[in-house]
Amino acid sequence: MFAHAENSYIIDHYDQLPEVVIFQHANQYQWHNDDPLYDGRRTLERLQLPHVLEEGYVNLRCVWTLGCQVEIRPLIEETEIVPTAAPSEQRAGWYYKEAFQFLFPDVPVPSEIGLSCCAQFAVTATKLRERPKSDYERYRRWLLETPLADELSGRILEYSWHIVFGKEAVHCPDAQSCYCSVYGLCELTCEDQGVCMSQYTLPKYSTLPHGWPEYGWDGEWRNVSQLRDQQAQDFMPIQSHEQVNAH
Repeated sequence: MFAHAENSYIIDHYDQLPEVVIFQHANQYQWHNDDPLYDGRRTLERLQLPHVLEEGYVNLRCVWTLGCQVEIRPLIEETEIVPTAAPSEQRAGWYYKEAFQFLFPDVPVPSEIGLSCCAQFAVTATKLRERPKSDYERYRRWLLETPLADELSGRILEYSWHIVFGKEAVHCPDAQSCYCSVYGLCELTCEDQGVCMSQYTLPKYSTLPHGWPEYGWDGEWRNVSQLRDQQAQDFMPIQSHEQVNAH
């Protein structure tokens, strides 16, 4: 479970964290990576670490597709639980309120939760240590002891990390400004507040084709170097990445 791995890393390295910690799924090409080719490596190469240091926490996804502006309405959805629902039909929103009350015992449950998916983010050691280690140990205890399926518990924590690190319950920055500040992509043309289609479009399927990105959705060969050169025209790094210790 990715949420457990993230949280365990924080606990295990709490006293020796690097200046910036980046949590990203292992495979280079995944449908949710905020890049025209869904290339996680390129998002890391472009990540503006000085901006991360300034903000403390940054979601690695700027597009609003899936999660923004509102993904979960805890106070409403808890009343919609279907006890007989199959595991595949259960929704994280049904259980979010109860989980939130355990994870954040002194915080009122928000009426709305919004964040672009999918649990990939950069956070500074300073921001991580604003919470005591015992908080992260409480999150781990909940992950290990909850009767919820891993998929549900992971999704609940996915939509809680931004709150852990001090952001509002609905955290959906304007996509155009997000791409500029987070990735140095400052010349994008955006269709609306949450979508810049030259940077990200939701793929046909969650599993990318075999041979991607050299081979496209219909098995056609593509000149990936040329594609990358075309897409690099919008890249305008704001500050140097040098002398920032990231893990």
